[in-house]
Amino acid sequence: RAGVLTGRQLWPAATLAEYRLALHAPPEWAARVLDEESGRFTVGPLTEVVAQHHTLADLAAHLPPSPRLGLIAHERALRGESVIVEAPDVFEMPFEIQPWEPVYPLATYSNDGVDAPSPQRPSRLVRATPNPTARVDDPDVERAVRQLFEPWTADSNGRVEMVCVEGSAADAVGAFGLASPALGRLDHQTALAWLAWAGASGGAHGRRRGAALGRFGVWWLLATLADRTDDWPVHADEMGEIATSLRWWWWDANEPHPLDPGRGWEVRLVFEDADEGYAWAISAIDAV
Repeated sequence: RAGVLTGRQLWPAATLAEYRLALHAPPEWAARVLDEESGRFTVGPLTEVVAQHHTLADLAAHLPPSPRLGLIAHERALRGESVIVEAPDVFEMPFEIQPWEPVYPLATYSNDGVDAPSPQRPSRLVRATPNPTARVDDPDVERAVRQLFEPWTADSNGRVEMVCVEGSAADAVGAFGLASPALGRLDHQTALAWLAWAGASGGAHGRRRGAALGRFGVWWLLATLADRTDDWPVHADEMGEIATSLRWWWWDANEPHPLDPGRGWEVRLVFEDADEGYAWAISAIDAV
C-alpha cells in the first residue's frame, strides 16, 4: 500500500493481498482490509468476499458499526446466518429472507476468481401472437430497471431495453417488434432470482456488486411497480403481495442466439399486472 501511494505500479499485488486476506485470513486480519480504500479493483466487493467464510459475529468484534458492517450483515443473512449482532441497516429492509423470496443465487470466490452461475431458464417455451399496442411511458420503472442493470451498460458492453404496454405479456414482448415471440412461464421466485442475479453481477466485463445489492434492487423494483417508493421502507408482507400478484415469463425472440448460451449474460423477462392491465418486458444482453 505504501508503494502504491508513492506512484509505483504495485496495485495488482496490493489488490490480490486485500482479496485473499478477506477470503482466507482469520477475522482479526480480514477485518483490517474492510475499509473505504480496499477492494476497489477486486473481482467483487470485499463485503461479499469476506462473508463467504466469516460469520458476522466474528467480524463484528473487530469492526465498528458502519455501512460496511451493515452490508456484511445482509450478505451473511443471504447465506443463512441469523443476524443478532447490531448492525446498521443500510437498505432499510429486513435482514431475514422472507418466505416469498427465492433462494438467491450466490457467488463462490476462490483464488482463481469468482463463480456466479445464473438461474435456470424454463425448458419449455410456447410461441405467442402479440396484439399491436402502443408503448406506455413509465419512467420510474424504467429507471429502476436500468439501475438494476447499471454495471452491464456502464462498465461492460451491455444493452438494456424495457417496454411497458397496456395489454398482455405477449403484447409487451411484441412491442420490441417481434411478430412471434416464445414465452415460458416462471414462478415469481425464479423470476426474482434472475433479477437479483443480474443486479449482483457486473455483466460480462464489469465488477460484481454483490448479492446484497442485487436483492435490494429487486425490492426497489417491486416497490416502484406498486408506486410505493415514496413510502420506503415498505413492509415485507406487502412486498410479497406485490411479487406474487404479478405473472412472470421468460421470453425468447425465436431467432438464432447471438451468444453462447453457456455464458448466461442475458435476461429476458416479462411480467404482467392482470388486475391493472399493464405488462412490462425487459431485454438485457451483454456480449462477451
